[in-house]
Amino acid sequence: MNTLLISIAVKHLLARKRQSVVSLMGVVLGVAFFLAISTMMLGSEADFIHRLVDNTPHISITDEYRNPHRQPVETAYQGGAVEIRSVKPETETRGIRGFANILDYLRAIPNLKASPALAGEAVVSFAGKDVAISLNGVLPAELATVSTIQSYMTDGAITDLIANPDGIIVGSELMRVLSLHVGENITIAASTGQIHTFKILGVFHTGRASYDQSEAFVALKRVQSLLGRPNRINSIIVKLADPYAARDMAARIEAHIGYKAVSWQEASEDIMSTLMIRNIIMYSVVSAVLVVAAFGIYNIISTVVMEKQRDIAILKSMGFHAVDIEWIFVTQGMVLGLIGCATGLPLGIAMMLILESFKFHVPGSSDPISLPLDWSWYQFVIAAAFALVSATLAALLPARKAAHVQPVDIIRGAA
Repeated sequence: MNTLLISIAVKHLLARKRQSVVSLMGVVLGVAFFLAISTMMLGSEADFIHRLVDNTPHISITDEYRNPHRQPVETAYQGGAVEIRSVKPETETRGIRGFANILDYLRAIPNLKASPALAGEAVVSFAGKDVAISLNGVLPAELATVSTIQSYMTDGAITDLIANPDGIIVGSELMRVLSLHVGENITIAASTGQIHTFKILGVFHTGRASYDQSEAFVALKRVQSLLGRPNRINSIIVKLADPYAARDMAARIEAHIGYKAVSWQEASEDIMSTLMIRNIIMYSVVSAVLVVAAFGIYNIISTVVMEKQRDIAILKSMGFHAVDIEWIFVTQGMVLGLIGCATGLPLGIAMMLILESFKFHVPGSSDPISLPLDWSWYQFVIAAAFALVSATLAALLPARKAAHVQPVDIIRGAA
């Protein structure tokens, strides 16, 4: 019986070939565009988060407090009419106090790696040119465990700073701007007035021109000397085995040590919110394509129901039940949905391959990039399921209308 119902449904579609093909093309293009656009948008999001997570500390601990310390008079007279103005903090050498104990505490936490750093502003002088940079004092052996900078090295290695404490690692853009070469000496002047000559031991290239020109890495002891901060650091870089646990871990660390600990999620909260809104807009737009295609299916099946009133009456007179009639027209929507999915998915894959082959330059990047795509299997399932469900639902209303046709009225009217 089911084979007979499917046969009748297919014959109805073939009776209006042009309209059926147009409706089918709507489903095919809807599935293809849904797949191509959604995988491109989700791929770019995944790529962005991957770069964000890999290229920034999972948690950054700085020599600041989230909230200013309360003044003694405010503590003594809580709730009183007390107002303090123009309180000038005591001049001191900034830095994280007792950082050795803090590092011991952090390193005792499982699946966590931490490394101290001291960053300050400096000026590079070479051949009469001066360029402002951010000078990062690091422990070379530990930096490789908490940073991905080693993967961007085009010449030398971060660990070369161990053998030569007077060495420096700079970016490729700074090398280009100052016409420098590996092995040459450059003079760096710190904001304290201290001047020191360093030998270029290595070069990194991240593809971000601003970073490659403004960042430099030096042994921690040398930067402490240049900035006049002996045995001081102003930040601790933390990497976790699970980056998505950074928010909870940052809150735990801050509650224990007091200093401000910022997770990568907190630092990029506005960006993450923007990505979520972008996904909502993306799914709304690509889903609209399939909704429009569903209206095409609704139109053709409604037309078939109107034209086949007499045939429906005859089928009911022969013993077909209302549910059988409804199944015939729902099957037509399912057939269009299945064929549309079977054709649209390969077309979508072809579009994805074409998009992935494109390479172009974007502002702020010195290297050509390609469109990142998300090839996860669930994207194909979502596209196919949405198309099949929308096609079936589009056929349901006219199918119910056909199921309620009264054969006596149709045959009597025809007579």
